[in-house]
Amino acid sequence: MKYIEVDEELYRFIAGKTERIGESASDILRRLLGLVIENKENSKPESIHEPSLEAQRTEEKPKEIKKKVKSESIEFAHLFNDEALQSQKGAVGRFLFVLGCLYKSTPENFAQVLQVQGRGRLYFATSKEALLEASKSANPKEIGTSGYWVTTNNNTAKKQTILNEVLHLLGCEVELAAELSAKI
Repeated sequence: MKYIEVDEELYRFIAGKTERIGESASDILRRLLGLVIENKENSKPESIHEPSLEAQRTEEKPKEIKKKVKSESIEFAHLFNDEALQSQKGAVGRFLFVLGCLYKSTPENFAQVLQVQGRGRLYFATSKEALLEASKSANPKEIGTSGYWVTTNNNTAKKQTILNEVLHLLGCEVELAAELSAKI
């Protein structure tokens, strides 16, 4: 894998074109340029990240797949008050509000959000410092008073994708997760 330096504006443009969690910078550029996307099994391009941070990263934790929470335990459709949601300031406010509602509805299972991350990108952590260590531009915000922190410097589409994955992980049906995440 070769590394190239790009300015902040170009980096944000490429990152803003991400369509799915874990999509690599190479895949994004290939898609935008109309090139064939390489077979992932033969090559492992890195996600958008700062190379200096990747050098510090180690493979300290094996990927662990936990069971999803049964959807009967959370009434997702009634979870978000539309009026309260719309009164939040911007996409970041709505994103934090929804995550806060999820935490309040299932605090014992909320730790599963820590599994939601891109390749080389951390979206959730239990401290502001952990997110800043992973990315200086993370703009971490605490989710209510939960003790969980989330990166908020992603564009709205990425926030929706992250929320969709969180909802699905917590047991929400696919269609409903898409509908709810579109509200932010």
